[in-house]
Amino acid sequence: MSDANDPTTQQREPLPLTTRTPLIAGNWKMNLDHLQAIALVQKLSWALKDARHDYGDTEVAVFPPFTDLRSVQTLLAADKLALVLGAQDLSPHESGAYTGDVSGQMLAKLDVTYALVGHSERRHGHSESDELVGAKTLAAHRAGLVPMICVGETAEDLAEHGAAAIPLAQLAAAIAQLPQGATFVVAYEPVWAIGSGQAATPEQAEDVARAIREALRDLRDDETAAATRILYGGSVTSQNVAAFLKQPNVDGALVGGASLKTDEFSRIVQFRKHVTAA
Repeated sequence: MSDANDPTTQQREPLPLTTRTPLIAGNWKMNLDHLQAIALVQKLSWALKDARHDYGDTEVAVFPPFTDLRSVQTLLAADKLALVLGAQDLSPHESGAYTGDVSGQMLAKLDVTYALVGHSERRHGHSESDELVGAKTLAAHRAGLVPMICVGETAEDLAEHGAAAIPLAQLAAAIAQLPQGATFVVAYEPVWAIGSGQAATPEQAEDVARAIREALRDLRDDETAAATRILYGGSVTSQNVAAFLKQPNVDGALVGGASLKTDEFSRIVQFRKHVTAA
């Protein structure tokens, strides 16, 4: 039964036409030391250089551990590699007595473009609240970084609330303090699919991505809703990525384990080769 309050069921004016650049992001999690990171980026850049015509304007980002960022940044700058750098987390504070934290300003000095906030492993493994995720989102913005806001439901959430309710609540809390006009990316990652080998279906991902985009019309405005990129994350592979990116509201992928495998991640980036077959 449809819900009159569900933005996906309301008849509204179409969003403004806009072109959203696809984004494939590789989250390495707690893997690879700085020497292994250099080797992986070199192999990836070689693979993608040979295949440039197969992925066109797609933006490719890598999210190494903090200890690898300087080494990867130096390599990207020296060799002018067509990869963008992201950080897996950041502190909500700019500086001070916060042992072990890394600030957005520190990351910006390393040419970091994106900062993951609210990843499910931080929410659940480190008990990060919606309030803290919102503070980190604002901290990223203030440092000139683009927050990549992760939202998603557990299997229990899915059974109790449906697929979109928890992600929409998490998104609203994350951007509550952001000023109008702030740029951010949303990554929908159903917790029940992460690392399970069992991805959501493309239709499930599209349903939630569409609900997120419609919610952004109310939380922000039509222009923000049309321009914001929404990624899918959760057991993404080269075999299923094209089917996800064929969906009108899915603009890319947040890739976990597969991003550590050069050949597989390269094939994911080249998703357009497989679109007609998906």
